[in-house]
Amino acid sequence: MSEPATPRGAAKPARYLAPLLAGLAMFGPFSIDTIFPAFPAMGAELGADKLAMQQTISVYLIAYALMSVVHGPLSDAIGRRRVIIGGLVVFTLASVGCALSRDLGTLLAFRAVQGLSAGVGLIVGRAVIRDVLQGDDAQRLMSQVSMIFGIAPAIAPIIGGWILGWSHWPAIFWFLVAFSVLLLVATLRVLPETHPPASRLPLVPRRLLRDYFAIFVNPRFQRLTAASALNFGALFLYISSAPAFVLELLRLNEREFAWFFVPMIGGMVAGAFVSGRTAGKVGGQRMVRIGFACSIAAMLLNVAYNLFDATPQVPWAVIPISLCSFGVALVFPIVTLAILDMYPRQRGSASSLQAFTGLVLNALIAGVLSPLVSGSGLNLALAALAFVVAGWGFWRWESARTRQGPPTPDTPAIEPPETL
Repeated sequence: MSEPATPRGAAKPARYLAPLLAGLAMFGPFSIDTIFPAFPAMGAELGADKLAMQQTISVYLIAYALMSVVHGPLSDAIGRRRVIIGGLVVFTLASVGCALSRDLGTLLAFRAVQGLSAGVGLIVGRAVIRDVLQGDDAQRLMSQVSMIFGIAPAIAPIIGGWILGWSHWPAIFWFLVAFSVLLLVATLRVLPETHPPASRLPLVPRRLLRDYFAIFVNPRFQRLTAASALNFGALFLYISSAPAFVLELLRLNEREFAWFFVPMIGGMVAGAFVSGRTAGKVGGQRMVRIGFACSIAAMLLNVAYNLFDATPQVPWAVIPISLCSFGVALVFPIVTLAILDMYPRQRGSASSLQAFTGLVLNALIAGVLSPLVSGSGLNLALAALAFVVAGWGFWRWESARTRQGPPTPDTPAIEPPETL
């Protein structure tokens, strides 16, 4: 299938698109992590215990996951820019509602609305990247966005703590209002419409379900999505187990979470930087192999460390996690672009389904696996190694399938000139 012509205005310099798309991806994590330091104050004022306050995260994530399957197809039908602008407007109004809430029920309702709108930046932004650029340029921009986006989980709680230092907890939501308004203004001024009317698809529910089913049952989509999701799953297992890992296994206090998050985020940012700098110099297939090699080596080192040291300590216990995040950042941009390239006219739908698959896996990791293994450093290390190896296995499966013959027209090779 031939590529549609480059849309008018799509040649905006990447130096403008990278920070904008990264910001659009960041307002989702910001709406989760910035309120963590305020949980005690919010619970005291709203008359909610820790379990009830946890619902402010649960309703957000449930709404986020459900709506993630809609953002992409909607952008395929009416355009990327409209969906992003609409999502920002809804998120801004929902954040105002959260700031003005005076009881838990009202807060939960507006948190759900936040979740419904927060995914537009991340999901639709991926499709924008592939609409605008191709090949090495797309990988470079995707890596730049990942590098900036990777900082969000580390700085969001710090920002929340600073705000609490000089104001009341609603000020955190007013900060989210200001941040989303800033993104809205930037989107209106900088972001072109990258999906022209000629390339759009009608938004018909029956057709949407049929297309989703066709994408989901595509073996190549399954292999690539599994490779990416499982590789990140090793890292997310530690993220979801952070309270037990930091407080119980490393025996640090509540103010020392940076010992875990800073090296992890540092590895991810470094990996995204290397991916962007090497685009066009190192083949995508080779870069994915290097990324998986880094992650597997890191998790093997992690298992060995936990076998010989029953009491994990910093910095040695977090170095393997940092190396793993470096490998994850090398793999993610290339595999994501490969998935988007499978469906040139349905990139939004493909991005939505990839995001939804990852969200479901992460929910299972956080809700089921993490409580089972987070009490032991060795169990955590073994489970993380299993995720990385499984992801690598799916990638090798995809490589072997591609070597058997040229892909069909609807599933083009990731890099046609190079065999996997």
